[in-house]
Amino acid sequence: MKQNKVTMWITGILSILVLVLLDQYTKGLSVKYLKDQADIPIIKDVFELAYVENRGAAFGMMQNKQTFFIITTILVLGLILWIFHTMPMEKKFLPGRITLVFIIAGAVGNFIDRVSQGFVVDFLYFKLIDFPVFNVADIYVTCAVFVLAFLLLIYYKEEDIDRIMKMGRK
Repeated sequence: MKQNKVTMWITGILSILVLVLLDQYTKGLSVKYLKDQADIPIIKDVFELAYVENRGAAFGMMQNKQTFFIITTILVLGLILWIFHTMPMEKKFLPGRITLVFIIAGAVGNFIDRVSQGFVVDFLYFKLIDFPVFNVADIYVTCAVFVLAFLLLIYYKEEDIDRIMKMGRK
């Protein structure tokens, strides 16, 4: 059992690292090629690459509240890591654990931006619906939250969730 936990943590950390590196790489490319440039249409009037320095949260809410975002991110990451650690090692809980890896990677990717630059680099824009500009880390978090909602509402039973919470209190 101890070996499985160690393997789980190593796999989780390496997965998070790869996902964060991909996010940071794409943001680096956007700074290099998109900053101070006109938006680049990928699909005319549908999807563009557009450099934005987001000093707020999702959809640009709560602008210039960096200290709040940094503290909140640290607290939420702590909670998610605790849940990741306390999940039973059974195969049934693997989808939940993978989902948490994506949430952690997205949070860490945007956290790096906030701490190092004071803003998050966004560059993906769905012009067709005028959706707020976003980045790869946002995709990780958004998709993972939808998957997590499905897991909690449909896949896991109440007793599964109780087991996770009880294991954390040992």
